[in-house]
Amino acid sequence: MTRRNSRLTTCLVGGTAAAAVAAGSAVPAFAQDGSAPSRRPDSGAAVTTPGVSQRRGEPVSVTPLKHMSAEEIRTWLAGEKFDTESVRYGVDTYRIVYTTVDTRQRATTASGLLVLPRNGTRRLRTVSYTHGTTSYKPDAPSRSEGVFSPGPAITYGAAGFAAVAPDYLGLGMGPGVHPWKDVPSETSASLDMLRAAGRFVPRAGRSLDGQVLVTGFSQGASSALGLARALQEGAEPRFRLRALAPISGGYDFRGAELPSLLNGELPPKMAVAYVSYLFTSWNRIHGGLYRTPSELFQEPYAGRVEGYFDGTTPGPVMLKGLPGTLDELLTPQGFALLRHPTGTFAEALAVDAEVCTAWTPRVPTRLYKISQDDQATTDNTAHCEAGFAARGRRVPVIDVGDRTYGGSRHLGSNLAGTTLALRWFAGLR
Repeated sequence: MTRRNSRLTTCLVGGTAAAAVAAGSAVPAFAQDGSAPSRRPDSGAAVTTPGVSQRRGEPVSVTPLKHMSAEEIRTWLAGEKFDTESVRYGVDTYRIVYTTVDTRQRATTASGLLVLPRNGTRRLRTVSYTHGTTSYKPDAPSRSEGVFSPGPAITYGAAGFAAVAPDYLGLGMGPGVHPWKDVPSETSASLDMLRAAGRFVPRAGRSLDGQVLVTGFSQGASSALGLARALQEGAEPRFRLRALAPISGGYDFRGAELPSLLNGELPPKMAVAYVSYLFTSWNRIHGGLYRTPSELFQEPYAGRVEGYFDGTTPGPVMLKGLPGTLDELLTPQGFALLRHPTGTFAEALAVDAEVCTAWTPRVPTRLYKISQDDQATTDNTAHCEAGFAARGRRVPVIDVGDRTYGGSRHLGSNLAGTTLALRWFAGLR
């Protein structure tokens, strides 16, 4: 396994090949019953299931994690080439496990990372950062031992913001399997993480001022757009959307990402990982893609592909176990569905693209991209820009420049985009 492929496993689809590869885990209870893919995350703060009645976004447990000085943060970030210019303060970080809902609106729990600056300010502006694809539970921000996953949230915290980074359903400490590339559940998990943070910070002698600056990378770029839409529509009156800055998203899988995976524009191994994750995850969430994996996947991969994305397999192991090309992975039926989506798959792709076509941001918004993106083709950003323009909103597109991380331009855009988004956020009052 090369260093590059190891990095890729922490952030694969949704904008980054590592995001889809490293993400993983979808609750076994998510049966293949054809749940309507057009669902929208509800904004209610209450959860009711047999034997359970509890507010959404209620902290279940809070675990202190790191207590870092500004100098320690600079050294820690610099070790992975994150920008350190904005580091002003030390931080305290916490893992919050909180109540939320699953893809069927049933009560469950999820986890996330909260970062608070040691700056003496009682009332804090909040940045929500949603991470890129990962298929392994311990790679989520609140559990990761590395820098790449929690690095952006700690960067925002060290600059003086309260930063929240949800792990999403089924990652971190969340039960079950991650429903990958499912914007409705990413939105509800992100919204409930904000609620949980707002309910916890008074215990630390702080408060959130209600302004939320929303950003995210790769898979998390679409999640950021979903959260921004929910906040703008009043899903939680205590929080107001202030600005929006997604980075290198896979916003249009049908019109941009899948064609690039099929035509060889993106690395073949990443195409294999993304397609495997997409088919197995969406079959768990929506049903209807296949009855048995062998319908879409060739042997021997049909017998092992679902296990690679159940949250328990490290990304490098998953990548090593999958073939090198789509020709080795897919059956003719699998290729047909990928090239000409129909039924449930086509409906889910349409819903996924709504982050750029079904609403219009009314706050300052920027789309960040990197040229020659090796995981989320830049056509995704162009299509998102066009989607907003069609609704009368011209959104600036910012190229983050020439940056790599672990040999990947896509992953490098997370580092560079975080720096640029932070500078922009800091200048907004």
